Amino acid sequence: MLTELKNKTKLISVTGLGYVGLPLALEFAKHFKVIGFDINKDRVALMKQHIDPSKELDSSAFDGCDIEFTSDAADLKKAHFHIIGVPTDIDEHKVPNLKPLLGASASVGKALKKGDIVVYESTVYPGCTEEDCVPVMERESGLKGSKDFKFGYSPERIVPGDKVRTLTKILKIVSGCDQETLETISAVYNTIIEAGTFQASSVKVAEAAKVIENTQRDINISLMNELSIIFDKMGIDTNEVIEAAGTKWNFHKYQPGLVGGHCISVDPFYLMHKAKQLGLDPQVIAAGRRVNDYIPTSSRRESSRL
Repeated sequence: MLTELKNKTKLISVTGLGYVGLPLALEFAKHFKVIGFDINKDRVALMKQHIDPSKELDSSAFDGCDIEFTSDAADLKKAHFHIIGVPTDIDEHKVPNLKPLLGASASVGKALKKGDIVVYESTVYPGCTEEDCVPVMERESGLKGSKDFKFGYSPERIVPGDKVRTLTKILKIVSGCDQETLETISAVYNTIIEAGTFQASSVKVAEAAKVIENTQRDINISLMNELSIIFDKMGIDTNEVIEAAGTKWNFHKYQPGLVGGHCISVDPFYLMHKAKQLGLDPQVIAAGRRVNDYIPTSSRRESSRL
């Protein structure tokens, strides 16, 4: 697969060209021929003019890239290595909204051929790729996952606005449905990721690793938020407390503040959703979310966006 991608007899497709998908597609397009697919025709029109609708990249990022932007899902049939990086959000009931992900799976499924590989980058709960997404692709393609087409999961780690720790400089977790697929996916990503790849032992491990990254951060910030409420009641400056405690080498200097954005305030609900399906009622994760959801409504202290 890697050799054929390099000599451009096989193509890569990237479905979902937001702040995650577009930088990834452009990096791959410096080495391979890429099909960049997004259902939003207006966004695609801008990208054809070398304009990033997310305003994260300047026009020079498009230079020297062998990429075809399209809003026609039929163009995905040209590709053999497919990457899906669409948004995963929650609905008004704070339940995972998988509609964009399953819709993208259906589009790619219609384009699948025997021997193709599909890699998911969207943040999900452990088991989502194999239990929710692969069946959709099997239904649409008439092919069998792990047998006729292969799949893996490589969670996105892009930090919007960070101009230092950019896509190629962040270690990439990769996983595959079998060892051969894992090695292929790792080799393809190693072409563009300067920091290298970490091979997870399974798709579920890779999914879980991603979802706990932001869950851990959410809980740590919620602790500092709760402490700041306590200290405010006591007339103590929380920043001074953190500065004093930070003189010990193993103290982590998390700061109180608002928790928003695409990931940190959303990802914990994915893990809680899966836990509840298993008959578990996660207490610490839920408590962290309650505290951080409360902070924007509190007027007890000045909040700063994280």
